[in-house]
Amino acid sequence: MSEYDELAKLGAATVFEASGREGLVELDLHQVIPGSRAAGPARTVRCGQDDILMVHAAMDRLEPGDVLVLTMPEPRPVALLGELLATQAKRKGAAAVLIDAAVRDTEDLRELGLPVWARWIRVQGANRAAVGELDVPVAVGGTRIEPGDAVVLDSDGAVVVARARLGEVVEASRERAANEQEKREKFSSGVLSYDLYGLRSQVDGD
Repeated sequence: MSEYDELAKLGAATVFEASGREGLVELDLHQVIPGSRAAGPARTVRCGQDDILMVHAAMDRLEPGDVLVLTMPEPRPVALLGELLATQAKRKGAAAVLIDAAVRDTEDLRELGLPVWARWIRVQGANRAAVGELDVPVAVGGTRIEPGDAVVLDSDGAVVVARARLGEVVEASRERAANEQEKREKFSSGVLSYDLYGLRSQVDGD
C-alpha cells in the first residue's frame, strides 16, 4: 500500500489531527460520489476567471495518482469540470479532483466513478480563452497548496499535507489510528471517555 493509499484509508480527520491540525480546507464541499475516499499529490491549476482553458491544458500533464486541484482568481459558481473533462482525467489515472468552483454533470460523474469534491454544483459553464497557470501554488479554503503536496479527501472534507512532511504525518496518523482502536475497544467494553480522559474531575471539581 502506498503512502497515499494509506492516507486515504486513514481519512481526513485522522490525518488533520495527526498533522498538528494543519492543512484544513475550510469549505463546505460537495462530495459527488458518496463514500468516496482519495489521496494523492496535488496537480494544481490556476484558471483564468470563469475559464477552463487551463483545465484542458492540465490534462496533458496529469500523472496517475494525481489529485487535480482547480482554482480561479476569485471562486465563483462556474463549472470548471463536467463529464467530458472528467473522462479524460480518469483515463489519465487521476485519483480525484478538488474544485474551488463548480462542477456539473454530476449524475454522469457518479457513473464514471472519478471522485470529485467541489465548492458548488452549478449548470453555468466557463469560457475557453484565458491563459492561466499550471503547477503553481494555489489557495483553497484558506490553505496554501503547493504542487506535489498531499491532498486527502473523504466525506469529512479535505486536508493538505505539505510534501516535506508526508512521511512524518503518515507515521503520526498510523499511531493515532492505533491509539483510537485501543480506545474503541475500551469504549465497546463499557469504559466511558468521561473517565478515561480524566474529565470527571474537571466537572466535579475534585
